Amino acid sequence: MTVTSTPNGFKPHFRQSKFTDPWEPLYSQVTDEQVSIGVRLAEAHCNSRGLVHGGLIASLADNAMGLSCVQKLRAEGREVSGLVTVTLNTDYIGSAKLGEWFETDTHFIKTGGTLCFTDSLVRANGEPIARASASFKIIQPKQKDSK
Repeated sequence: MTVTSTPNGFKPHFRQSKFTDPWEPLYSQVTDEQVSIGVRLAEAHCNSRGLVHGGLIASLADNAMGLSCVQKLRAEGREVSGLVTVTLNTDYIGSAKLGEWFETDTHFIKTGGTLCFTDSLVRANGEPIARASASFKIIQPKQKDSK
């Protein structure tokens, strides 16, 4: 029997892009300081052996860590126009297959003046499959002319 339910707290992801469209439906769980991204693994997420593709793992971890940095910055009362990935490191420590629930957990965020640093654990059916870390350049809002 294939499980198709979504864990409690996850809702349809609030941010879509042409890059992630093929992976829909994506889900997210938002707190004051984190955005976790989840997906029920389907064929579009896997390689020819039916295992989750490393590119998907890295991309969704990058996405979740960046969105988590924005949440943390806003919780600190800072306005941000966006973030740009400076570094992204992914260590693959396991695997996942069709039908499993995949989710990110950004458990460390350090904000600075111009950079944010993050760590995330990626799980499938609750088991760790990857560890990711990234740094992001903070894009400041443009200042309005005082004329």
